[in-house]
Amino acid sequence: MQTVSADVAVVGAGGAGLRAAIAIAQSDPKLSVALISKVYPMRSHTVAAEGGAAGVVRAEDSLAHHFDDTVSGGDWLCDQDAVQLFIEDAPRQLTQIEHWGCPWSRTEEGRVNTRPFGGMKIERTWFAADKSGFHILHTLFQTSQQFDSIRRFDEFFSTDLIVEDGRCRGVVAIEMRSGEVFLFKAKAVVMATGGGGRIFPFTTNGAIKTGDGMAMAYRAGVPLKDMEFVQYHPTGLPGTGILLTEGCRGEGGIMVNKDGYRYLQDYDLGPPDPWPRKKAMELGPRDRLSQAFWHEMKKGRTIDTPFGESVYLDMRHLGEKKINERLPFVRDLATSYVGADPVKVPVPVRPVVHYMMGGIHTDIDAKTPIDGLYAAGECACVSINGANRLGSNSLTELLVFGRRAGLGAAEAARTAGDLADAGVEAQGREAEARIAAIAGRADGGETMAGLRDRMTKTMEDGAGIYRDQALLADTINELADVKSRLGRVPLRDTSKVFNTDLTSILELEAMVEISETVAHSAIQRTESRGSHQRLDHPKRDDDAFLKHSMAHRQGDGAPRIDYLDVVITTSQPAERVYGGAAEAKDAKANDGKAA
Repeated sequence: MQTVSADVAVVGAGGAGLRAAIAIAQSDPKLSVALISKVYPMRSHTVAAEGGAAGVVRAEDSLAHHFDDTVSGGDWLCDQDAVQLFIEDAPRQLTQIEHWGCPWSRTEEGRVNTRPFGGMKIERTWFAADKSGFHILHTLFQTSQQFDSIRRFDEFFSTDLIVEDGRCRGVVAIEMRSGEVFLFKAKAVVMATGGGGRIFPFTTNGAIKTGDGMAMAYRAGVPLKDMEFVQYHPTGLPGTGILLTEGCRGEGGIMVNKDGYRYLQDYDLGPPDPWPRKKAMELGPRDRLSQAFWHEMKKGRTIDTPFGESVYLDMRHLGEKKINERLPFVRDLATSYVGADPVKVPVPVRPVVHYMMGGIHTDIDAKTPIDGLYAAGECACVSINGANRLGSNSLTELLVFGRRAGLGAAEAARTAGDLADAGVEAQGREAEARIAAIAGRADGGETMAGLRDRMTKTMEDGAGIYRDQALLADTINELADVKSRLGRVPLRDTSKVFNTDLTSILELEAMVEISETVAHSAIQRTESRGSHQRLDHPKRDDDAFLKHSMAHRQGDGAPRIDYLDVVITTSQPAERVYGGAAEAKDAKANDGKAA
């Protein structure tokens, strides 16, 4: 086992991890940073984000509007002190990244351009065509390279956190190129490993988003918060799950069923007045749009495809010039993957898992309950997203809380003093032995693909858009059986160099653990709120469940679920009433018909 010492270890080199590393380097150039990434940084999943990042910039907008949209959109499960901090810092961080080189799209007058996003009263989503995440990640990566104190460890697969005397003291990781195990000793650690959408079969998430960081923190003793809240995005491509950004609808795209009918006018969607359009419809929040699809499917109004049911996203009326200017990547994706050029034909889409509102429990400063351990980005739950994240808040969240995590970790490292290493090294050897045991597993009778398919299928069947007691109970039982069989998966590849069999088994172990936290948190929340919809408990219950669920690991058994009060400051819980259905009554009979 090789050893690397650093003041701070940052696990994950996407948007949150890079922003944290930059903040550490800027705050104190003397602090050494080990930036550990499963992939080359520019392959981090931040690069796939298309639509944009939210921040108040328009004269007619306000921080109060952004606060209200976020809190009501999250169905009052957001911690309002964290939301207030977030919306106040958002414009500063978006401006900062522009100064570092992010090429935000501009109006003819030269101002930063914005587009509408679902659930927001006023346009506040800054965008760079439809490659916003790509440009943000490029900008952060380029900026990070000016700091000599940041040392990158690309293609290192992190497996374990080291906690000694109640303090996080490092990370164990496998160098994928050589198969060697490394112990990274550190005075503080930042987790920025992204979400775990691959626990579902249809997802916009890339193959690397397997919840490794969440599982590492969970095994180390940190509770996972609000894991039952999993967001579906209403416009993924059938088969692949590739995302077509909310910007498609922000620019004016409409959604129609198999009859060419603009069906969203029949559902309760979108924020109430003030709103610059008569009906929110396509710009309603993501949870409501995904639920509307489910109802259309039950009514037999969806389109049968080789990859399941879908509806159409129609952008033809936008014209080729606008699509090429604002949505060039979308045109390329739709044409390449489903053979549908949006300039010429409607594009088939379906809801796919997109984002996990839950994650590693942190406070407003991105600190976890373990001293020296911080978390930011989708792997964390601070919580600003509550029960349903608004589109374009997440890219801004990476910047705001990635920075805060970095500053907190830097201060923790500065004040740590001299720390003993004996226990750290012993834990490192234990982690190395666990990895070696998996690598030496020759037989067992199970297949990794078979168990993974069982896991994703039961999550979709029981913990999907709609849930109930029986479905969730079946999912819990199925996951327990899958978990009991993980030790019987043999390692077919005995080489050390880029052993994807080994990393896939480690990923599957992480995914099963976080799947359990989702299912157990969901079965105990006997209400419907945001993305968590119970057919057997259709109403929101603030008396019993205006609380964050906290999943605690209990050895190899099921997680223990308890609760933490939501922070309420100024916005008292109210009915999440939207105007779409009522406002649609006066729509003309042919309104929204596909041409």
